[in-house]
Amino acid sequence: MTPRLFGLLAPIALVALSPAPLPAREPVPVNATVSAADPRAAQAGQEILRKGGSATDAAIAMMLALNVVEPHNSGIGGGGFLMHHDGATGALESIDGRETAPAAARPDRFMGADGQPLSFRDAWPGGYSVGVPGNLRLAWDAHRKWGKLPWADLFQPAIRLAEEGFEVRQRLDSAMKAVAPVWADFPEIRKYFWIDGKPAPIGTILRNPPLAALFRRIAAEGPDAFYLGDNAKAIAQTVTHAPKNPVPMTQADLAAYQAKPRKPVCGPYRVYTVCGMGPASAGGVTVLQLLGMVERFPLSRWGKEDVRSWHVIGEAMQLAYADRDTWLGDPDFVSVPIASLIDPAYLKQRSALISPRKARNDYQPGQPQGAQPRTASLPQPESGTSHFVAVDRQGDIAAWTSTIESFFGSQLIANGVILNNELTDFSFTPEKNGAPVANRVEPGKRPLSSMSPTIVYDAAGTPIFTVGAAGGRTIIMQVAKALIAHLDWGLSAQDSIALGLEYFNGDGLVLEQGTALEAMKAPLERMGHRVTISRLGLKANAAQRLPDGRWVGAADPRSPGVSLQE
Repeated sequence: MTPRLFGLLAPIALVALSPAPLPAREPVPVNATVSAADPRAAQAGQEILRKGGSATDAAIAMMLALNVVEPHNSGIGGGGFLMHHDGATGALESIDGRETAPAAARPDRFMGADGQPLSFRDAWPGGYSVGVPGNLRLAWDAHRKWGKLPWADLFQPAIRLAEEGFEVRQRLDSAMKAVAPVWADFPEIRKYFWIDGKPAPIGTILRNPPLAALFRRIAAEGPDAFYLGDNAKAIAQTVTHAPKNPVPMTQADLAAYQAKPRKPVCGPYRVYTVCGMGPASAGGVTVLQLLGMVERFPLSRWGKEDVRSWHVIGEAMQLAYADRDTWLGDPDFVSVPIASLIDPAYLKQRSALISPRKARNDYQPGQPQGAQPRTASLPQPESGTSHFVAVDRQGDIAAWTSTIESFFGSQLIANGVILNNELTDFSFTPEKNGAPVANRVEPGKRPLSSMSPTIVYDAAGTPIFTVGAAGGRTIIMQVAKALIAHLDWGLSAQDSIALGLEYFNGDGLVLEQGTALEAMKAPLERMGHRVTISRLGLKANAAQRLPDGRWVGAADPRSPGVSLQE
């Protein structure tokens, strides 16, 4: 059936999509599946499905397990975005669990005494960068809507991992080594992850008893055990008295946090309907913009080995990101012209800027109707994120991207919970050329994100594909590339996310090292592109519906992740 869109652009999307006649009922999957970036998290989701849990129950269990085994990437000290499809009603909804700036945060938080923005390295570790965490409120709200098992049951896999211990594997080892020089200033986090004065080596069994104890309290009492009382006090004091960049955070900041229902952003792509998160995520809008700009080109006929495909994708990517960095922000604080940005007429104008034969090398933001004067924000690096997906036998889909931002977030830890550094996703410079930057810091505001949990529907309105990724600003391109690979080039979910990535930086296009895309360097240069080849920190998870009704998960071969069927 055509998805019932509970989202930011529901009326617009429904008009634009010319929905097909409603079938009698949506086909019910013949199985269930989960996919996560760590096998132990996927096993937690599978365990919950086997107990009769819903897709949402399984996703919550995976989020909690990732908090233990992938502590450098995500957890309850951070936030996320959840897309949910209801198999019984066809309703599509989303929840924004993005972190918020505390009351003491001001637009000049990341400006130095010399009037210049701080470097990321100076702003990232310590108190300046910590936002009020949102993942637990998101989980609670989602469970109240779509959960089946008791709330406490969802914590049991993560509690076991935290109490009995988990093995240090390559990804955690690499992350610890990457931040080890920074940890000289952070003795508390070293207590959890260092042995004999250095990061715990691969194969070490680590335990986190304070986190297990906190999980037990939250399981018994609900999220108030995190946002109120002793734990809230511990978080507030950790930020306020941080060994580096101390800055006020109060218990009132935590008590006031609310996850927000958001209206999904949906639009057509060929015969499909693609739905993603609206702001404060830039993911849904930017993915739809890119797809809208390449739709006029015969990508299916050209295929993945034709340089023309990667040329037009690269051009659309840079035009879409120019709009992203200028026009998108927290809709509770700034006017975001979402309808205009994904309007087919506007995307036609933007697409007309793409020549099929040569590079523009000049990618300016457009002027969507109703947009207020703004200047672009400057992106900051990000590396700590995880995406996971669950599909249950009732046809519910939960696609969740969770993050603490950089490896080990702010490097601050309270009750075993690593606190995020999400505020570095704000623009460090609040104004440019006399105009406010949409993504500047403000109290209670949510920083702009690239997280892009996505669900795709076929012409009959049946969900057929879901995907999301980790990797900072590359997330949008990982998702867009997977969508094109699956929908245009007929690749499986697994092969779609494994396909090499094309990205960009200030010097031009970047092709992923070690992939078949390296062969595109010379042809793209002949079209006028500046091209480099580089490693990219990528990690995607997905699931697809097969013609026989089965769902099959997919996990990025660049990561240790797995998909498990049930």
